[in-house]
Amino acid sequence: MKEFEKVLVTGAAGFIGFHLSKRLLEEGCQVVGLDIINDYYDPAIKEARLELLKPYEKFKFVKIDLADKPAMDELFAQEKFDVVVNLAAQAGVRYSLVNPQSYVDSNLVGFVNILEGCRHNDVKHLVFASSSSVYGSNTKMPFSVHDNVDHPVSLYAASKKSNELMAHTYAHLFGIPCTGLRFFTVYGPWGRPDMALFLFTKAILEDKPINVFNYGKMQRDFTYIDDIIEGVVRVMAKPAAPNPEWSGDNPDPGSSYAPYKIYNIGNNQPVELMHFIKVIEDTLGKKAKKNLLPLQPGDVPATYADIDDLVKDTGFKPSTPLEIGIPKFIEWYRDYFKV
Repeated sequence: MKEFEKVLVTGAAGFIGFHLSKRLLEEGCQVVGLDIINDYYDPAIKEARLELLKPYEKFKFVKIDLADKPAMDELFAQEKFDVVVNLAAQAGVRYSLVNPQSYVDSNLVGFVNILEGCRHNDVKHLVFASSSSVYGSNTKMPFSVHDNVDHPVSLYAASKKSNELMAHTYAHLFGIPCTGLRFFTVYGPWGRPDMALFLFTKAILEDKPINVFNYGKMQRDFTYIDDIIEGVVRVMAKPAAPNPEWSGDNPDPGSSYAPYKIYNIGNNQPVELMHFIKVIEDTLGKKAKKNLLPLQPGDVPATYADIDDLVKDTGFKPSTPLEIGIPKFIEWYRDYFKV
């Protein structure tokens, strides 16, 4: 891990940011964790994650809003990071229909502040979270980083696609190696309370019905948190480099003549929502009451990651099956909530 001794992890109190910070700290890195701890979901779980990071002597927490440019400028100037991993964002597809402004502030304004910090402080590699939602209306499966993604179906997805475009511009203008990671439906211990696994587990244990969208015909490439973190750490150690074969006559969206690269990190195995629910039921030993509903605005019916580039460049292939991942989440859930 010597190639990145000091790392900024934004969204460090979040689900992925917490797990990544913990992994880096265990490997001896110095980690500055940034988070605003907003109330998009219960801040108590964010505080509890942070409590597990604070005992590490190489961990420093800063409470800063990404959109606060003076505070961000000062942080970058003071700390001089080797690598920046941007996991902070206003998350959620459905919430972007309710509060679009929060996506502009965090995901656009905040991201420019990160790019500027990297530009002026000689950051060696910016790794940033994109999302499988950028594939939008695409129906060709599996989703490939070499496919065009110009038809998002939610403002959240559009903001993530914007991050990719902005990062490419900075890679081109200032030579900053930028790598974007399109995560596919991440789940596991300490997961987000607004995600299906958390909502379903809670409802089933409380004898309440669960909302099953698209009448259960959804497919998702569910990816276990440990696989996501392994992918991120491997990519961190491999700064994006120019693609010598890139051509403006036939531009490849997943790479560039600039030091810029996009990867999918997914399980490479779409699962029907009904099967996902069955694994939860089997683990809990309890049947779900299902409230079958149509597809929600902004949602896509299926996701499926082509991970050939990730495997080729890092030698890593996510592979944790639901039958292993879901019980680990439920064990954590029962312990955390004492049920």
